Amino acid sequence: MSVDGEVRRLKSEEDEPGWEVDPDDDWGVAVIATVGRQLKLRREAVGMRAAEFGEAVGYGEDLVYKIEGGKRIPRGEYLDKADEVLDAGGLISAMKEDVAKVRYPKKVRDLAQLEAKAVEIGVYECNIIAGLLQTLEHARTLIEARQPPYSPDDVERMVAARMDRQSVFDRDPAPSLSFVLEEAPLRREVGGTMVWREQLERLLEVGRLRNVTLQVMPTKSDAHPGLDGRIELLKFADGTAVARSDGAFNGRPVSDLKQLRILELRYGTIRAQALPMRESLAFIEQLLGET
Repeated sequence: MSVDGEVRRLKSEEDEPGWEVDPDDDWGVAVIATVGRQLKLRREAVGMRAAEFGEAVGYGEDLVYKIEGGKRIPRGEYLDKADEVLDAGGLISAMKEDVAKVRYPKKVRDLAQLEAKAVEIGVYECNIIAGLLQTLEHARTLIEARQPPYSPDDVERMVAARMDRQSVFDRDPAPSLSFVLEEAPLRREVGGTMVWREQLERLLEVGRLRNVTLQVMPTKSDAHPGLDGRIELLKFADGTAVARSDGAFNGRPVSDLKQLRILELRYGTIRAQALPMRESLAFIEQLLGET
């Protein structure tokens, strides 16, 4: 078999790490089982064998069977190609949105759904750069450093989920976003000098957006109410809100008005003690200049 005079190598399981279905995610299992069943029915309806279909979409026969059996999450491009090969008129491609969500761990998926609806997001991070601000390689380095370590598949799954959450920056109308980051994580060369520089450049890029306020908390600052851990505040168009803090209410999300006010007070105090936005961006530029 050849394409444009070159041997065509079909994708195998080794080429597709991080696309297994989480057996503990009931919703995800159901979605992928349904998608797989529809793919199989449509393939059989046009009289294509699995090997023939796999060749047409660029996947090995074994992976085709696993996707149809609900054991593997198909990529978006796989669904698009399948739609074309099976002449499905867009019905298979339409499954991409739900399928994409399945790849992400349930906890992260729930958070991403909340962030996608929020009109205001406020985040304070004390030990790392906030996930919404991380570059791909910075995120990968942090996730690979976890102990006990994640499997390679889980690393890919977590990295993809973290990057997907950043679609919040592409929303229209744009939400109001504010971040307060501690100085120490900004100085830590996570992933080496080049990855660190790219991360600082990303912070400057995001920090200059009209709907973003990015502040730095200097190491020499006095004690503040965020020293117990991260705080995240999410406010929605209907006036409701959700907040979470590592140092309050056992770290669980809260929506009770009294508890929300406590976390809003803490976050407001942190922002008041941090460097103003212009000085914060200048500080990050200074760090870049030191490399």
